[in-house]
Amino acid sequence: MTDHTSSAATDARPDDQTGARRETRRDDLREAFGRLRSEVAKAVVGQEGAVSGMIVGVLAQGHVLLEGVPGVAKTLLVRSLAAAMSLDTKRIQFTPDLMPGDVTGSLVYDASTGTFPFREGPVFTNVLLADEVNRTPPKTQSALLEAMEERQVSVDGAAHPLPDPFFVAATMNPIEFEGTYTLPEAQLDRFLLKLVLDVPPRDVEWQVLRRHADGFVPRDVRSAGITPVLGADEVRAAQRAVQAVAARDDVLAYVVDLARATRQAPSVRVGVSPRGATALLAAAKAWAWLTGYDAITPDHVQAMAVPVWRHRLRVAADAELEGVGADSVLQQVLEQVRVPI
Repeated sequence: MTDHTSSAATDARPDDQTGARRETRRDDLREAFGRLRSEVAKAVVGQEGAVSGMIVGVLAQGHVLLEGVPGVAKTLLVRSLAAAMSLDTKRIQFTPDLMPGDVTGSLVYDASTGTFPFREGPVFTNVLLADEVNRTPPKTQSALLEAMEERQVSVDGAAHPLPDPFFVAATMNPIEFEGTYTLPEAQLDRFLLKLVLDVPPRDVEWQVLRRHADGFVPRDVRSAGITPVLGADEVRAAQRAVQAVAARDDVLAYVVDLARATRQAPSVRVGVSPRGATALLAAAKAWAWLTGYDAITPDHVQAMAVPVWRHRLRVAADAELEGVGADSVLQQVLEQVRVPI
């Protein structure tokens, strides 16, 4: 008598098994990035939106600009994220006397050989913390342009590739603070996201003081118990998974309509460029993947629109005098543009 019973594993086709393994790997990666958020929270109280934005930047292979008054955990957030990702990390303190070569590296004379070999600067790392980036003149700020866009540094006609992954997290004080320089528009455009860190509410501020009273030392994030949960291989695999997230034609049209609406807004002098639209698409894909979706929806686009576009708009001078800011303009645009069903 023939036994017709068999296990699912026996009956499964090889392509089904491969698909199941691939799905498991994707789920494992998402879970790892979820743990990443939890590890950062061991050192950074509150600022959940900024933590999520930083992770989106990593996944979308973009760079993040953090703005806030001194003392709201901008630097601590970057250092905590880097510690939880087990990636090589370097920090540059931007000052008025910093030179471009101090960032990228330069040719240095070697007396023993009579040659000028290239000595790498701190930009040659996985995670670069550009601390108080707007305290250095535009000439030095622009030293990061090629590195952020091309992932390389060119010196004397030779290109030197940067490590992969490469991620810049820059902190800046509000531009009205003494000793700050306005970032050039080309520099701002290289940042995928601009995240604004506000002073926390009373209960969160109490938690910060409680942790310090219990012995937390911000200079040593390991003292908070942060342990690495990701490495370079996992980051690259997650970035590839994000690139594979699908986008329907009507959702792409929605992004285009939003971008065009910013250019037509009466209070805007310069609206979002086509590159800004592609940046929003990349961030929406990252947020969709992180939240368990295989395709972006209008909700993902709306969630990312303000942090991706707030630094790409130029509000008209008369509107600024009336207190109109980029965030409020973008909120109006999101309310006015028809959302695809």
